[in-house]
Amino acid sequence: MSKLQKKKASGFRMWTLIWGLGLAGQICWNMENQWFNTFVYTKIGKDPSIITGMLICSALATTFATFFFGTWADRTGKRRTFISVGYILWGIFTIGFGLTEFISKDLYMLAGISVVLADTVMSFFGSMGNDAGFNTWTTDILTDKNRGQIGAALATQPVLGTILGTVVGGLLVGEDNNYMRLFITMGVFVIIFGVVSLIFLNKNDDVAPSKRGSFFKQFISVFNFKEFFKLKELVWVNIAVSVFFIGFNVYFAYIGNYIIYYLGYTADMMGIIEAVPLVLSMLTAIPASRLINKNKHVLVSAVAIAVNIAGLLIIAPITPDMVDSTQIFNFRLWLGIFLVGVGYVTILQTTKVWTKQLYPQNSKGQFEGIWILFFVLIPMIGGSFIGEAVVKTSGEVILNELSGQTEYIPNGNIYLVGALIILLTIVPLLMTRKYNKQRIAES
Repeated sequence: MSKLQKKKASGFRMWTLIWGLGLAGQICWNMENQWFNTFVYTKIGKDPSIITGMLICSALATTFATFFFGTWADRTGKRRTFISVGYILWGIFTIGFGLTEFISKDLYMLAGISVVLADTVMSFFGSMGNDAGFNTWTTDILTDKNRGQIGAALATQPVLGTILGTVVGGLLVGEDNNYMRLFITMGVFVIIFGVVSLIFLNKNDDVAPSKRGSFFKQFISVFNFKEFFKLKELVWVNIAVSVFFIGFNVYFAYIGNYIIYYLGYTADMMGIIEAVPLVLSMLTAIPASRLINKNKHVLVSAVAIAVNIAGLLIIAPITPDMVDSTQIFNFRLWLGIFLVGVGYVTILQTTKVWTKQLYPQNSKGQFEGIWILFFVLIPMIGGSFIGEAVVKTSGEVILNELSGQTEYIPNGNIYLVGALIILLTIVPLLMTRKYNKQRIAES
């Protein structure tokens, strides 16, 4: 085989792994973020407190696992082991989550606690495979020539995961609310790609071990915030990411329940309502990747924030009497979701590549943990508490006469509060300009 053929084969293998593992992971994350919440409302109770508990415990598990396995991966250099084992266990515990459905509804507290614990375990191993394994591997292979393309792939995968996860998920759940069918299918899907990674990944995907003292010393070294705060541009980008996704998490966990229980659509219709506008929103990743390759990170992020807020403000005033829940298409709803999708795809695409460029060379695995801290932990805790408060204080409150429980249905106020918080992202984003310009000038 010639050197040119080897390069082509290597490129094909690389993109197969990027899209196969990335998409499988995002579909599973989407199922957790989208369908676990509707599962709780359908099978357990219409109580945002359970969703808040799931979000917080899942965020804690994800963050710890990323730091722990990220450190372990840096010390051993064996990226492929963490990817393959993590994905297989992730799929197994996804199926296990569905078993909580069979806990008696009379044991309401036990059912709620079991759901939270099952989600926590699933997130722990998902983070091992996807965050500490796959995401660190994509950082290893990042170059000046491919950063825009890889950034576009990583940013569009969550949207594709949302599209496939919501459409296929809706069809699997169906009108009979068969969630177990969904969890088994998605779990097996992730397990399959875990097995595929065992075949496609090889020694070339591992890196030289980076050991700095004992495991514990290296593990806690990333928490040396004195050193972290020296990386000024990285600090401000992470803060911007955190603020944006606090606003995002205020409304995102409730989108499915908003469409189903407030506007009156069925689960399978909800999938299509989200899917089509999001497909169109992905098209913006192409021009954005070109600007990212030119280091126009600040500009692209600012546009993303503005577009996202516009979408939220379009959706917020929609009430049940403004839609026909027997008809999938509603122009205003679809337009709002499209703009929200554009903003989400673009800022995620930009900041993922942006932060990866700023990681210290020998601590890439650990600094994926920093990304998770600002992208997952802080936003999910802050956003979930705010979202729960908004739903309970200004959502639709109904007393279920059969169970005697108070039910809380999210309305458009979650989008207004989310938009207000996302607007604040512009402050840390502006703070990055000085350091961004300085770095570009020096390169």
